[in-house]
Amino acid sequence: MNSEFFSAIADIEREKGIPQSYMLEKIEQALLAALKKDYPSCAECARVVLDPVEKTVEMFMQRTVVETVENQNTQYTVEKARTIDPDADVGDIINEPVDTNRFGRIAAQAAKQVIIQGIREAERNIVYDEFTSKEHEILTGIVTQVDQRTGGVSIQIGSGVEQTEVMLSSGERIPNESLRDGDRIKVYIIEVRKSSRGPQILISRTHPGLVKRLFELEVPEIFDGIVEIKSITREAGNRTKLAVLSNDPDVEPIGACVGPKGSRVNAIVNELGGEKIDIVKYSDDPTEYIASALAPSEVISVTMLDDGKSCRVIVPDSQLSLAIGKEGQNVRLAARLTGYKIDIKPESQS
Repeated sequence: MNSEFFSAIADIEREKGIPQSYMLEKIEQALLAALKKDYPSCAECARVVLDPVEKTVEMFMQRTVVETVENQNTQYTVEKARTIDPDADVGDIINEPVDTNRFGRIAAQAAKQVIIQGIREAERNIVYDEFTSKEHEILTGIVTQVDQRTGGVSIQIGSGVEQTEVMLSSGERIPNESLRDGDRIKVYIIEVRKSSRGPQILISRTHPGLVKRLFELEVPEIFDGIVEIKSITREAGNRTKLAVLSNDPDVEPIGACVGPKGSRVNAIVNELGGEKIDIVKYSDDPTEYIASALAPSEVISVTMLDDGKSCRVIVPDSQLSLAIGKEGQNVRLAARLTGYKIDIKPESQS
């Protein structure tokens, strides 16, 4: 029986990745709790020892041999001790074996519940540890269910014991993106929290970090640190602006991000469902940076204002609507990208 017991614990480690030492600790606690429940008057001296090497399970009451008993639950007289161990003497520790067959049904059920809870807790900890290390990274998940009423999407991420279901809320979905059961999509891990119901993994398809990580995957120069993403801002489903800088004079940062015939940026656009991406060149000179950020519009001049936080930009009359963008989107994203308030004027009014 003991051999099967320890073999079962080894099987749990292989199948679920839960260390044997963890399970033995939980089982020891469970058996001890059951022992105390069945022998409430002996709770102070109850002991449980599991030995995976010898494959033994020992349950006993541990008492000290004394001349005069002051605590009947933890002490024995020499005479009483010698009924268990004929050589017992004052100061010795007597381990009196417990007949586990006398365990009550309620006590055994309590032990079982502690063990089950221990397995669940271990599985949750494994999932938490696995995904905490992946915060601010992207993972590929499989859509398992789309709630047409709320817009939420259940996604399966991870594999093996770390596999778990997470919810992509409607607010973190790319607007107008069509998702169906079985679709493989990339999601950005915003945060992993501990909760009473297990790890809570917050994921997103609208976070700017998703675009940044996609560029790191598609553009080796970014991954290697040759090209650096200095700033990124996004209105998911519509447009993203990305400011890049090359740390190598021989590498053109925008060209590296676009790739041969646009292959790199197109792969990211396809992943984001057709979202437009403007890649602009970063500059330490605010006037150059702001002019670049307003792409694809041409810019005649940029004048920094006295407050140091805003500027006036002059564009050709024919470029005014392009500079502002639909519903002000282009100038709004440029302002967020650069950190400056931008006031655009046509050349005819300058």
